[in-house]
Amino acid sequence: MIDPANKTYWLIGASEGLGRELAKRLHAAGARLILSARNARRLDSLADALPGSRTLPFDITDGAAVRQAAIDAGAIDGVVLNAATYEPMRSTDWDDDAALRMCETNFIGPMRVLGQVMPDFVERDAGDITLIGSLAGYRGLPASIGYGPSKAAIVSLAETMRHDLRGTGVTVRVVNPGFIDTRLTQKNSFRMPMLMSPEQAARRVERAMRSRRFRTDFPAPFSWAIKGVALLPDLLVYRGK
Repeated sequence: MIDPANKTYWLIGASEGLGRELAKRLHAAGARLILSARNARRLDSLADALPGSRTLPFDITDGAAVRQAAIDAGAIDGVVLNAATYEPMRSTDWDDDAALRMCETNFIGPMRVLGQVMPDFVERDAGDITLIGSLAGYRGLPASIGYGPSKAAIVSLAETMRHDLRGTGVTVRVVNPGFIDTRLTQKNSFRMPMLMSPEQAARRVERAMRSRRFRTDFPAPFSWAIKGVALLPDLLVYRGK
């Protein structure tokens, strides 16, 4: 069991939705928080409600900004990589700017942050890394250009790091939620099975962060169905297409 009390967590993607609710839960558990996102005003309003928290606004797609933010953050015990953006998009309606922005924010951005914090974690043989993926990362889904591939990359990144960090004092985990009711999913025009509130999702993420379990997928049974589809042969998945 991992106790977040009196530990410093850098929570990136804290201004809205899941990140905002997770910040509240970690603060209530006694963690010291560094809150990051692009929206400084939203971060300030959150920090006002969480005494002792620091705000560190920056754009995760800007390499120079990431390097400076890592310096400003200073010594940390853990990092939560939750920054994400989403636009529903089919291959037939390709928007190059939006597709690349999703990949930059959802995958390349976390890679930039890890490039700054990992050397210190490895040197100290201590550190806690939580990557927020998605059930959409388990199989290519319709209208998910940009988002699905970037989340699949996050899952693969976490799996690779789990191999490499075995036997060290650095913990890595990946948390893959289903649909969460946020300003991003409100762009969807289809029914979203087992839609969760940000508060419900944050409760699950905090629970995952307290354990040493590598992978957490939720909600069940929706996560079972998504992972089950990933095991089906292509002949069945793409039949008639």
